[in-house]
Amino acid sequence: MFNSKELKSTIEKILKIDYGKSLEKAKDYEKYNAVCKAIMGEIVDRWEETQNKYEEGKQASYFSAEFLMGRALGNNLMNLGIYDEVKDILKEINININDIEEIEEDAGLGNGGLGRLAACFMESAATKNLPVTGYGIRYSYGLFKQRFVDGFQVEEVDNWLKYGDPWSIRRDEDTIIVEFDDEKVKAVPYDTPIIGYGTKNINTLRLFKSEPINEFNFELFNDQKYNKAVEEKNRAEDISRILYPNDSTEEGKLLRLKQQYFFVSAGLQDLVKKFKKNHGNNFEKFNEFHAIQLNDTHPVVAIPELIRIFIDNEGLEFDKAWNIAINTFAYTNHTILREALEEWDVKLYKKLLPRIYEIIEKIDNNFVKELKKKKYKEEKINSMRIIYKGKIRMAFLAIHGTHATNGVAKLHTDILKHQELKDWYKVYPERFLNKTNGITPRRWLKLCNIQLSNLITELLGNENWIVNLDDLKELEKYIDDDGVLNKLLDIKKEKKKELARYIEEHEGVTINPDSIFDIQIKRLHEYKRQLLNAFGILDLYFKLKENPKLDIVPRTFIFGAKAAPGYVRAKAIIKFINEIAKLINNDSDINGKIKVVFVQNYRVSYAEKLFPAADISEQISTAGKEASGTGNMKFMLNGTPTLGTYDGANVEIVEEAGEENNFIFGARVEELEKIKDSYNPKDYYKKDKNLKRVVDTLIDGTFDDNGTGMFKELYKSLLEGASWHTPDNYFIFKDFNDYINARNLIDKDYRDKLSWAKKCLINIASAGKFSSDRTIKEYANEIWNIKEKEI
Repeated sequence: MFNSKELKSTIEKILKIDYGKSLEKAKDYEKYNAVCKAIMGEIVDRWEETQNKYEEGKQASYFSAEFLMGRALGNNLMNLGIYDEVKDILKEINININDIEEIEEDAGLGNGGLGRLAACFMESAATKNLPVTGYGIRYSYGLFKQRFVDGFQVEEVDNWLKYGDPWSIRRDEDTIIVEFDDEKVKAVPYDTPIIGYGTKNINTLRLFKSEPINEFNFELFNDQKYNKAVEEKNRAEDISRILYPNDSTEEGKLLRLKQQYFFVSAGLQDLVKKFKKNHGNNFEKFNEFHAIQLNDTHPVVAIPELIRIFIDNEGLEFDKAWNIAINTFAYTNHTILREALEEWDVKLYKKLLPRIYEIIEKIDNNFVKELKKKKYKEEKINSMRIIYKGKIRMAFLAIHGTHATNGVAKLHTDILKHQELKDWYKVYPERFLNKTNGITPRRWLKLCNIQLSNLITELLGNENWIVNLDDLKELEKYIDDDGVLNKLLDIKKEKKKELARYIEEHEGVTINPDSIFDIQIKRLHEYKRQLLNAFGILDLYFKLKENPKLDIVPRTFIFGAKAAPGYVRAKAIIKFINEIAKLINNDSDINGKIKVVFVQNYRVSYAEKLFPAADISEQISTAGKEASGTGNMKFMLNGTPTLGTYDGANVEIVEEAGEENNFIFGARVEELEKIKDSYNPKDYYKKDKNLKRVVDTLIDGTFDDNGTGMFKELYKSLLEGASWHTPDNYFIFKDFNDYINARNLIDKDYRDKLSWAKKCLINIASAGKFSSDRTIKEYANEIWNIKEKEI
């Protein structure tokens, strides 16, 4: 693709134009930008050709409040098939590719699994030549950067744009005006190329930045009203300033609602404009050319907004607009938790979006009429109304206003159909379907674990598995090959050493690569039960104190998680784990038998170092609470057995790889459903001295919460509950002993290295189902009705 002379010349030109510097004097971030821009220059023709090709037929748009893309340079070079070539050329001109990769900021425009799934889907769609465009918000700042001060989480600004963004192009000519009741703003699109692996196709992620109609009020400034002069600018820019602003006040809630409406209105207006340009004004054909997937409830306001556009801007009747909307939209439900089934106060909609509220009210009234015709009783109708008791239920609007609602794992979908949304399933059984989540094997194996990737290619004799992950099944013929199993163990050891060096450099903690690396990395939430993990560690610690000669395989427990800034209890759990780490890591009696590390600022680029190095994947959410999970899949693909409950995609992982090759524990959904009304955690607490001992550390002075009272509140939540939940509502006490037993079994099994390696290899060989390529093709074929289009 390049030769050394051309690439060097292009980089030097960019450095001179952008920074006024020679190659020799340029800083690493300047070199990084120059290299990225040089690559961009090579792909723009293919990018434009792809978009032109897609306009000929039906396309899908993926509306999501989050896109957790991570770093782009390495991934893009790999997908273009030029990573090694560019690496060697850069080396000739004294640029170390690893240095400029490390300087790149993560594009952290997401909070967790929701945003990372969207990123995997975008990459898989491009790889499979599917006409899919992502729509979202170009946040000025990411979620936040996390650091620990005396064990407490402290949030800092995540200025991901501090070195610029060489991978996006601002499209002023496509600017959209978005109107709220008392304000108009510009939605300026920034397009990022999504490069598929082994294909010429390049898809687009279009993110909108909010800007004022008028940048500056000169008259107010002249009158020395300096703050007022830029008030409109600041108010407009606040909309796209930060992901998930604090919504504990009405002002915060209004800003969140503005964000949601802002990007869906901009995205829909963009699509309608393109439809008119390519297909004229026959909007009854709109859904023949456009499918829109709503990723969770954040973009569900798109349903009434598309109806508004068709009625108010294009002159359609309500019934026609409604029919087009239903046939255009589909909805992905990502949660079983009640608090995440989003609701909005009617008064906020009336204040900010009165016209949208009118449309939702009409949708609700029509739905009530529909249910009355079917002889539904008043009580049942009220339980399903979209507007009820001053609240708009967005999940209900999503199910009613789309032609498909999907869960993201078999168990999740079954729970939706038969428990959480069973009334809706009775009304619209044909609309409910399952689409088990997946991950891209390019980033989550080939990029982050090149050693394992090379071994797989060597064993299979080709690289087809990278785009056909089911080919990994062929690895099963090596499960009794000691030579292959030892190679697998060697690669794991190498990745553990790499991680150990990185953690020592960045966290200041020395860990033993010969210990079991037991890793739990995911968003901090009570249902994910990091607290159960913490109690398990303390239990082992106390047993070692009682019996220093206890024979255990050394174990390193690694956590990575951010707590939402307003989620006090989650922050208490982080502080608690950091207190445990301080106690254990500084206890000479333990002599390194166990170590605890909570890595700071967990993000995509850190995850790429953690997944390949894990010996154990902690997936210990309360059964029935995790919709799917995708971290479990990334661990599996990198040859890590799961220590987990029968929850989310764990169920399907065990179906594929076998329970004997993983470590499943805990009560199942059916059991918890039966006991939830009679469950009394105090019974377990009183009967089990080991459980009582670890729980009491929250209040007995073992640990210091700096006088905040947060540990005592945690303790009370487990034994007494709170106004909004029952005691121990995530069943930590119930599952505690089973969890400890599963950990003991891991200790026993890990000692037989070849038998352990066999478990690892079977997990890799069984991971084919969990490719996002499979998932995205199911969406394309069964929901969107779009076809592959290769340029």
